[in-house]
Amino acid sequence: MSDSGAAPTSDGAPPADAARRLVVETSTDGTAPAHPVDGAAAGTVGAPAAGRRAGPVGPTCAGRGRAGVPLRTSVALGVLAVVVGSTALALGMPSRDPFLAAGDRATGTYLAVRADGDQAAAAVLAGPYQERPGPPVPARGAGGAADPLSASRPLVAAPAAPSPAIGALFSPGDDDAPAHYCTASVVHSPDRDLVVTAAHCVHDDGFRTRLVFAPGLHDGIAPYGLWVPTRIHVDPRWISDRDPDRDVAFLRVRRYGRADSRIEDLTGAERIRFDAPAGRPALLTGYPADQDRPISCRHTAEAQGPTQLRFRCPGFPNGTSGGPMLTDLERDSGTGSLIGVIGGLDEGGDDLTSYSSRFGGAVAALYRRATADPPPTPGVRPRVAPRS
Repeated sequence: MSDSGAAPTSDGAPPADAARRLVVETSTDGTAPAHPVDGAAAGTVGAPAAGRRAGPVGPTCAGRGRAGVPLRTSVALGVLAVVVGSTALALGMPSRDPFLAAGDRATGTYLAVRADGDQAAAAVLAGPYQERPGPPVPARGAGGAADPLSASRPLVAAPAAPSPAIGALFSPGDDDAPAHYCTASVVHSPDRDLVVTAAHCVHDDGFRTRLVFAPGLHDGIAPYGLWVPTRIHVDPRWISDRDPDRDVAFLRVRRYGRADSRIEDLTGAERIRFDAPAGRPALLTGYPADQDRPISCRHTAEAQGPTQLRFRCPGFPNGTSGGPMLTDLERDSGTGSLIGVIGGLDEGGDDLTSYSSRFGGAVAALYRRATADPPPTPGVRPRVAPRS
């Protein structure tokens, strides 16, 4: 979530009642598991709960950023930041994040440096995480008809079983701490190497250069390996003004430590759908930043004006940004049609409501650009992008 203001709906109503945001507070304690999709065992559908978005993003969004910071505290922090920044300049120290790169701002593209991804993945494995092979994934369309999605009861994000195509996104920093801070999912592409998340998860005053995706993550185990970007694609309008209608990113990925596999072959993939009508039942899933298992909720993906989707289900906290919004889930494979990711207005919403940029023509063009790039040639080091 960011500190950007949310736009009103097309009928003039505000996206969330300001007074309610100040009064209502949702806790992750004591929530009951969501009911399974018809035909599926309880807890077998990946799902998110409480809190929100990328850890290092903006204030005032309950659960997704820094919720409820008093004005006096904000002012004090602002003054402190100015003092520290001035001191850094006076001492000749860099004031920018060393793990950000400028990339190509005109196209919204970053060509990753191999060593950055390898170092980030090694940092994750040096912490409490390990790779351990997971079960084979059923093929999509192998007799797994989609069942209607009924709303979760109670209507709150609740713990869910991991889904192979959905995972946690890490970005180790100076201390190499391997905490995950966003969610991403595998989406079908011709080269079977594409991951989708929110743009604010990968670009914030520069492209994050140390990213690691762990699909199907659970209990400290990465059952389908660790994957790092080879290229990152965002809309240039996200870079120029953080346009909430462009809060989507696609990552081409390779497996850390191995060059003989494509992620979609191991995890399966969601099928991306553009211009999906609003008002359909959907499943929303994400990984809270403080949990190694996902949470989820089933409800309706409503229209929030012509360019955003709104999902009214409380309990999605920090870390769930980038989580997929799915319809038409297949009974056997568990994959579905991807119509959005947690992001957009307020960089995903608050603890009561989640948003997504609509997957229309602009996102379709971004997807085509991401999939048009040739896959990286094994053994060839990509050119180094300038650091910001």
